[in-house]
Amino acid sequence: MAGNSYYYRKLHSLLGVIPVGFFLVEHLLMNYSAFNEGHQGFIDKVEWINSLPFIFGLELIGIWLPLLYHGVYGLYVAYTARNNVSNYGYFRNVMFMLQRVTGVITLLFVSWHVFETRVQVALGNVTHEELGVRMHEIATQPWAFVLYIIGIVAAVFHFSNGMWSFLVSWGITVGPRAQRVSSYIWMAVFVLVSLMGILALVGFLDPEFKDTTVLTKL
Repeated sequence: MAGNSYYYRKLHSLLGVIPVGFFLVEHLLMNYSAFNEGHQGFIDKVEWINSLPFIFGLELIGIWLPLLYHGVYGLYVAYTARNNVSNYGYFRNVMFMLQRVTGVITLLFVSWHVFETRVQVALGNVTHEELGVRMHEIATQPWAFVLYIIGIVAAVFHFSNGMWSFLVSWGITVGPRAQRVSSYIWMAVFVLVSLMGILALVGFLDPEFKDTTVLTKL
């Protein structure tokens, strides 16, 4: 692997943005509808996504396989990374370390979230229309609510800081000024998208997500 590590890392970096990063933002936007549109609005979004043609193939090729590569290779990068924050406590050195830590947390969180939702749909235990009810059951458990917040913040940080690194490594932000401006932009993205994700989780706390009668109206 060492001989081709440059290409593996470039692919890992690219897939972290397209499509994995875009999917993260899209998924949080869809879930945000639970906060600002309620149960019916959330179901409408889920139904629209699943009505797209060739949705299984699109998700397999465009999301799950890239996510699998990014996650597994990311574990290898985290394991082999030399974190020397104790010796050099520079800002970017700390961010480098946090990128690896949040990558591991994100992989664990995404695996858990997928098992609780998509896998349950595949097993026939939950329908797509019942995903709002399922998320309500998860969010109303205090320990799960706290873990979800940690997972959401970790995932958004990993994406936002990863975007800063992506722009540098691909030669898009060249020079200290461009990189400093990029830092401010992605810090703002981190705060805004994290807030959106947390509000989405809060939205699932609404008792209306226990009401399964809304499912019969579809």
